[in-house]
Amino acid sequence: MSSSTDFVKRKSIDVYFKKYFGILLLILLTVIFWFIFKVISPNNFGTPGRLLSYFQSSLIYAVGGCGLYFIVAMGLWDFSIGANLVLSSILACYFSQHYGYLGLILAPIVSGTLIGLLNGIVYINFHIPSMIVTVGLSLIYESLSVFATQGQEQILGPNYRAFGTYPYNVILAICAFVFVSLVIKYTKMGTYMYAIGSNEYLAKNMGVDVNKFKVLSYVLCGFLVGIMSILNISYGTSMTAASGMSSMSMNFTPLMGTFFGMSFRKYGTPVIAIIIGEFIISLIFNGFVAIGAPTTIQNVVTGIALLLIVTITTKPVRGIVVK
Repeated sequence: MSSSTDFVKRKSIDVYFKKYFGILLLILLTVIFWFIFKVISPNNFGTPGRLLSYFQSSLIYAVGGCGLYFIVAMGLWDFSIGANLVLSSILACYFSQHYGYLGLILAPIVSGTLIGLLNGIVYINFHIPSMIVTVGLSLIYESLSVFATQGQEQILGPNYRAFGTYPYNVILAICAFVFVSLVIKYTKMGTYMYAIGSNEYLAKNMGVDVNKFKVLSYVLCGFLVGIMSILNISYGTSMTAASGMSSMSMNFTPLMGTFFGMSFRKYGTPVIAIIIGEFIISLIFNGFVAIGAPTTIQNVVTGIALLLIVTITTKPVRGIVVK
């Protein structure tokens, strides 16, 4: 009896150690990147005011990264995030003019969720790889944004920009993070998401309705992109329709945060990893801006840093379900 109690205690200590080790590792990475750019550019980078600005902008991408996490954890892709963001932001501008904050909040959430639902239904019924489905659908979403605006820039009214500033942006983002954490930790969706991502055929043989949960993952992703749209249009205050796959570049910053979440999920902290990961990415981007580096060099170094972090921290083990 006592050996069994000792085993449970040791197991609990191991879980807490791994959890806090992951968080400490992320904080250490943050400090390292901050220190490097602070030494290179002490006057233009890393002051408390600028760090708060970096953090607030990173929250926007962290919400989108949390949405993508449901997709990527199942081994799927969604390259329509950028087009979804553009269309939902445009609808937020339009409906805010007629219904105020109610339109600003509901329009992008409904739009984002419906787009996610459509992505999931098309992917399941057409039996096409998720990457191809979402790239093809993103062209349609871009066309809808052009049709809706007739090429005119949409500007959010100055009376409806509260979610672009502290503390309302932080409050909305925290609500999204708590929602994602609860879904991952305490629902069937969280368990089955990892089971499907680890071994889809085994999950199906165990009775999991794989198609249903894949569609649900796209719906959740779209829902969070809707929230991301509220933060994005409130922060940027304007949105122009996309065309010719120009929205594709908007997919990658939230996707990089998702990679952090995937890498650190073994520590049981995917959402925290996404938040801090996006902050690290924001530090790197702004660090290069502070030292006046060309955009091409910024992209090269950022990509290399991301690959190194993911390579060092990822040790995939098949057949394991981690919550």
